[in-house]
Amino acid sequence: MRFLSIYKTPERNTPASQVEMDRMGRYIEQSIKSGELISTEGCLPSALGARVRRANGKLSVTDGPFTEAKEVVGGFAILEARSKDHAVELAKQFLAFVGEGECEIRQLYEAPAAVQA
Repeated sequence: MRFLSIYKTPERNTPASQVEMDRMGRYIEQSIKSGELISTEGCLPSALGARVRRANGKLSVTDGPFTEAKEVVGGFAILEARSKDHAVELAKQFLAFVGEGECEIRQLYEAPAAVQA
């Protein structure tokens, strides 16, 4: 089963240090080799982003930064897990590695093999 892990954390406006990047690179490499990590990306600061919203038939665009948010999406990962409980364990391991924040875990819809062909 595949799960999306959305990592939310307080906004960080400074780039990661080379030591942090190297450490994360090793963690990602290990997780990919184990087959539990399919894909992952970090997000740049919200000041470079935008929110597009449709409400009551109207579209609005709000440029970042998103000061009203206490936490922002810091990145995501696509996980391969045996169950939701296993995906939660993988998120716990990730949070123990990175420190503060939270991961929202959502199972991904996977089309039946006959439909994918």
